[in-house]
Amino acid sequence: MFDHLLNGVLVALISYVLGAIPTAYVIARLKKVNIFEVGSGNMGATNVSRALGMSWGIVVWVLDMAKGIVAILIARQILSDVPATAAALAAIVCIVGHNWSIFAAMLTGKLRGGKGASIWFGTLIIIAPGVLLGISLIGSLILLVTRYVSLAVLVMFAVATLWIFVLVSQHAMPQEYTYYSVLVSALIVYRFRENIERLLRGTERRLGERI
Repeated sequence: MFDHLLNGVLVALISYVLGAIPTAYVIARLKKVNIFEVGSGNMGATNVSRALGMSWGIVVWVLDMAKGIVAILIARQILSDVPATAAALAAIVCIVGHNWSIFAAMLTGKLRGGKGASIWFGTLIIIAPGVLLGISLIGSLILLVTRYVSLAVLVMFAVATLWIFVLVSQHAMPQEYTYYSVLVSALIVYRFRENIERLLRGTERRLGERI
């Protein structure tokens, strides 16, 4: 039991550090841009795409997804006898690290980061790839029609959460993924609260709009 606790703490620490890596900041700095000082000031792929162009935004998105994937793969090696618990713990803490990065705090004096959508996508690749494929089709359609990234993400997230609940209720997925869905839901909605307000006001920026 004690070993499990220590391993759980180790998984949480590793996952947080991985999530906290300021990918967007590093990529933007390579282009001589401080991502914290442009656009929304958010350390995420969407802000990078507005500041540097779509291709750089995609690079950041892929690298951020990789953080979630690697966190789960490492967690499953450390907690090999409880893979679902390992995946859920790593996914949640990695998103926390991305959203409130200690490295960003060192750079800016403020605990800040991204919004967690890219990390969430990465974790779904491991936890529920079929769900990810389905919601990606829905999100792509919404993005094509509206060009609102935040709206696409929020709808995809709502659908994925309900889908996972159904799969768990049908015993097609472990119970641990219910906790994963609930906690990640809270994190995503909290970080997207300003986007939700702008969507309701009609002032949200669309994909492709440069800063």
